[in-house]
Amino acid sequence: MALGPIIGGILITWQGEIVGVRSAFIVALLFAIIALILQQVFIEDRKTGGKAEGNPIKLFRETSPALRKLLTADILVRFCEQIPYPFMAIWVIKNNGISPVTFGLLTTIEMVTAMLVYIPVAYLADKGSKKPFVIITFAFFTLFPLILMYSHSFWMFVLAFIIRGLKEFGEPTRKALIMDLAKEGKKAAMFGLYYLLRDVVVAIAAFSAGFLWEISPQVNFLIAFGFGLMGTVFFALFGQDILVQNKEKLI
Repeated sequence: MALGPIIGGILITWQGEIVGVRSAFIVALLFAIIALILQQVFIEDRKTGGKAEGNPIKLFRETSPALRKLLTADILVRFCEQIPYPFMAIWVIKNNGISPVTFGLLTTIEMVTAMLVYIPVAYLADKGSKKPFVIITFAFFTLFPLILMYSHSFWMFVLAFIIRGLKEFGEPTRKALIMDLAKEGKKAAMFGLYYLLRDVVVAIAAFSAGFLWEISPQVNFLIAFGFGLMGTVFFALFGQDILVQNKEKLI
């Protein structure tokens, strides 16, 4: 993941925007095919007993209030992520004159930052409440479009993409929290329902992003920041984790 953006940037610089992007797509497709083959060869398919629930409406009715609150906050924060996402390269390369190779380097910085925080944060999250880690993650999501808007030099972009990498700060913790809050015996189905609902709703953000960009890049970034702020504050005020639920049950 860290090397991919650099390779893409080199291809675009070497072959031009149209041919270079097409070459990058071809290389990406080849790696995807290799990945599918390796998956079939090396991953063992283990069958489990029991009947899975396939009705999403019934599953949603069984979703806990705490999981619904997390989903609501996550949707708002993903609006924050997706509204500026399609235009990051345009902003960096076209609007600020950064080369495609440098943009690839910035994306690599993001990936390396994410890798560096995964294990220590996962270790610390297992020691106590998961909620603070999720709040910090949402805060980094929220800050990125604002910092990106004020970035016009290489080092400001480095800071922006470090912030974007730090959005992975509590992502493993958030996914673990989904499983904690999901109903026993239906955790896999609840996990799938969570992502189905989130991604269907967030697709609207990708659709609206172009209209906002046409107004101005600043409007795009500020609207994204506003959604992130709403999601972060909502979860900080109303979000729960498994420790809180257990205490309530004990009381």
